[in-house]
Amino acid sequence: MFSLIQLESFVAVAEELHFGAAAERLNMTQPPLSRQIQLLERELSAKLFTRTSRNVQLTAAGEVLLPNARRLLELSRRTSVEVSRVSTGDSGTVVVGYTSVAGQSVLPALLSTAARHLPEVTLVLREAVSIDQLDALSSGNIDVGLLRPVVSRAGVQSCLVKKDRLVAALPSGHHLVTGKGVLIKELVGLPLMMYSTNEARYFYDLVIRLFDSVGTKPTITQIASQIPALLALVAAGLGVSLVPASAMDFAPPGVVFEELTGPDGLQDLNHSDIFIAWEEGSVNPAAQRLREIFIDSLENVEGTPIPEKSAPPENS
Repeated sequence: MFSLIQLESFVAVAEELHFGAAAERLNMTQPPLSRQIQLLERELSAKLFTRTSRNVQLTAAGEVLLPNARRLLELSRRTSVEVSRVSTGDSGTVVVGYTSVAGQSVLPALLSTAARHLPEVTLVLREAVSIDQLDALSSGNIDVGLLRPVVSRAGVQSCLVKKDRLVAALPSGHHLVTGKGVLIKELVGLPLMMYSTNEARYFYDLVIRLFDSVGTKPTITQIASQIPALLALVAAGLGVSLVPASAMDFAPPGVVFEELTGPDGLQDLNHSDIFIAWEEGSVNPAAQRLREIFIDSLENVEGTPIPEKSAPPENS
């Protein structure tokens, strides 16, 4: 089989129609160039040039070979570039898992980072609850996940990308809407829109811990696995809920938020931060590049403040 150096030698001679000029173009002497042409002609069993003392001309076989040789050399060049870009993480495909809240609060920044710094990397997005993302990371079905720290999983690394906490979600006009915060004990006896113990165990356990911290239990009347569903129930006036502050960005009309206040130590319990997670030893260079650039782009990791408009006007 002919080699790339033989094709490069052939194309140089075919374009220069002069062995000396072709040799100079390839930074080689004329005898090795002539040898490469001879090897190529032997491999193809065809004479590619006619030579006289004054000029060099392509034969009919050489005319057929020239465009194909150019295409093969260009394909070789492109292949080399593409393989190099994939190996360095500058191109490729990254499968990103995200929760419903992370899809609103963190994912846009990740997509912006990818578009700006890694335009040749294709992102495939998959929404999933945190525990399912951990399983997908372990099985290799996703490359990175935007999730809550539901459980510690061997082989999974993570980095904090957004501080978050639970806030009280209340129907507009509720008597607890004051703009001054809500005590956990003030929620006792109120119908609570609660998280599923299967699909949203992390949030379920967090809510239970918050109520336990003041020695009481919630009155659970409705259960949902997704935060948008809980907010819809609150908006419908069926009760109250505790949701991540970042969920305020996509709350439906009719829902008002209050900070959770309480005894010392409450804030130490009230953490529902968002992390970017990945499988240790991942072999996807593009995924590694994406997460490194994204983490570096986070100058500070902030939470979501309660907007002042949550409080009703005086005397309302």
